[in-house]
Amino acid sequence: MQAIEVSHLVKKFGDATAVNDISFSVAAGETFGFLGPNGAGKTTTIRMLTGISSPTSGMAKIFGHDIVHETVAARQSMGIVSETSNVYTDLTGWQNMMLAAQLYRIGRSERDKNATELLKRFELYERRGDDVHGYSKGMQRRLTIAMGLVNRPRLLFLDEPTSGLDVESNLIIRDMISDLIKEGVTVFLTTHNIEEANVLCDRVAIIEKGHIAAIDAPERLKKTIQSVQSIEVSFDSSSPTRLDELRQLSTVNNARKEGDKFKLFTEDPSAVIDGVMAYAHTHNTRVTSITTLGPSLEDVFVKLTGLHRSGGGITAID
Repeated sequence: MQAIEVSHLVKKFGDATAVNDISFSVAAGETFGFLGPNGAGKTTTIRMLTGISSPTSGMAKIFGHDIVHETVAARQSMGIVSETSNVYTDLTGWQNMMLAAQLYRIGRSERDKNATELLKRFELYERRGDDVHGYSKGMQRRLTIAMGLVNRPRLLFLDEPTSGLDVESNLIIRDMISDLIKEGVTVFLTTHNIEEANVLCDRVAIIEKGHIAAIDAPERLKKTIQSVQSIEVSFDSSSPTRLDELRQLSTVNNARKEGDKFKLFTEDPSAVIDGVMAYAHTHNTRVTSITTLGPSLEDVFVKLTGLHRSGGGITAID
């Protein structure tokens, strides 16, 4: 059975079309990434799939239940973790868990058991009696996810689960997602962290301006742009003109500096390696490391969404 079936889904706000005729399906037990730049339609899509917002047209089903006409039945099998925290900071962690369990209509004995297990899993059990306003941002985010899991969902919607978190909370949440995957839970993940999607997801969809630009497994998507291969190289000395000089090497299409290394994009890695070694000899420097890299999921994302890199990040093109 398909966990999610989407057919010709459209969402308009006045004259603006946020989601434009998208169709896809997610198999039960699959981890599905939904990637796109800000304003591409990711959160709007999640709001429709979870019954928070009604589509302008089209259809979406959750485990066979139409989200518009069978909303209660569809939502019984899902957990929802929105990008913004939905915890009540004037309540304790335990009270927040109980409130979430009541909203899911879970019986007292089961809600106590589930809440205890989840708070321990997220390393919050010792702080369960403290008011949430005393929690760190990472702790509040972990509590939000625990609340979304209190009904033992078959399908979990995670909207930017690790955005802005400290390293410890980030690792705890990633480990939790990995555990859920092993348990057969279907995960629908939106994230700005492309590497997170690359590591966790069976397939990813890339959405741009309300349209689905591509859907496939990360490795297959990478193979669609094999021309974006690269050489990563570092030297034992620095030079303010080195980046411009490396850009001039034969068959180098583009280059950028990443920390103490240089990434040279090419369709002919062998020729670039020869050119780098010759460059090092000519400029009296030594290559300390050199690696051939295939295209990354980030490269696919950049190519399909019309973004470009500026410095170390990704920037939208006007």
